[in-house]
Amino acid sequence: MSNADFDVVIYGATGFTGRLVAEYLASEYGKDIAWAMAGRSEDKLERVRDEIGAPADTPLIVADASDPASLKTMAERTRAVITTVGPYQLYGEALVKACVETGTDYVDLSGEPAWMHDIIAEYSEKAKQSGARIVHSCGFDSVPFDLGVYFLQQHVKEKTGKPLARIKGRVRAMKGTFSGGTAASFAETMKRAAKQPEIIDWLKDPFSLCQDFEGPKQPHGAKVIFEEDLNAWSAPFVMATINTKNVHRSNALMGHAYGEDFVYDEMFMTGPGEKGEQFAHAIANDRSMQDNPPKPGEGPSKEERETGFYDVMFTGETSDGQRFTASVKGDKDPGYGSTSKMIAECALALVKDVSRDETPGGVYTTAPAMGDALIKRLSEHAGLTFVIEG
Repeated sequence: MSNADFDVVIYGATGFTGRLVAEYLASEYGKDIAWAMAGRSEDKLERVRDEIGAPADTPLIVADASDPASLKTMAERTRAVITTVGPYQLYGEALVKACVETGTDYVDLSGEPAWMHDIIAEYSEKAKQSGARIVHSCGFDSVPFDLGVYFLQQHVKEKTGKPLARIKGRVRAMKGTFSGGTAASFAETMKRAAKQPEIIDWLKDPFSLCQDFEGPKQPHGAKVIFEEDLNAWSAPFVMATINTKNVHRSNALMGHAYGEDFVYDEMFMTGPGEKGEQFAHAIANDRSMQDNPPKPGEGPSKEERETGFYDVMFTGETSDGQRFTASVKGDKDPGYGSTSKMIAECALALVKDVSRDETPGGVYTTAPAMGDALIKRLSEHAGLTFVIEG
């Protein structure tokens, strides 16, 4: 799409997260990139454009998931599409199809493994043929986790010549809320599972996105545990189900750069002693996502987004006992403030930094698609820090 009108188009720009993405591009890049806002209503697009202070001449595109022709026309005009319109299993496939047919790059916020399983099966070969790079999970699920493992493994291989066979991903601290879209996606997945029981197996299988590869048994991460090596209690982490699948898919797409016996899990680390144990059980027993989930389109205030943060540790030992640790930290709430910046930088990394010789067409996760280029962008623009701690 070298002759496209735009570098990126934000599809869903009038929604809560799409609006934040547009606001970020307007403030961070202004007219340094060619971008447009897209959605179902031109009136709403005009209103959001003016409210966020985007330039008055920011192009607006009317496109609707129920009108495939409008999606294809939109895809033909841009090098990459950012879509925040979920649940993707309801509204996503027509846009993926349009991007694959036109050779347009695509990034989304999907944390829907059953839908992603279908997209991988249906569109991987077609995307290879057209040159489209389709990249799922470009927000809090799963960028910090996928890139955190990649970042640590790159360092360890440089120091020791081989990757870690086992890494623990541990959320050390987090302030913020998960998005209404995440809750809606979970609800739709459960509805589909009731009609299609094999989906439960896909959800349980950490290798269900790896296409014809079954790795070693993985920790289930479903119970509160005390970890002697970390001297801390740990609780189940709600995003682990999707993040671990994406990390294993990254490993597979990179020719098992972490090894075919790689073991990875994620939990929320709550600290030592009685206080740590109580906090871990409180997290494990929290049912707010199921009982009172946020609704799509709802989200935290600007102050809540600005004061949010997260700190994720990745750690493991070599066979001779050397421990290596890295961290990924974000300076905004995970579900909205940081996610909106991450997905924007994912799209820009594809169109500005990563050639099709480096990353040819296909259905990807972030580490094999963009790797070091994305880490650089996120560090320079999006408030993320990647640090080797030991």
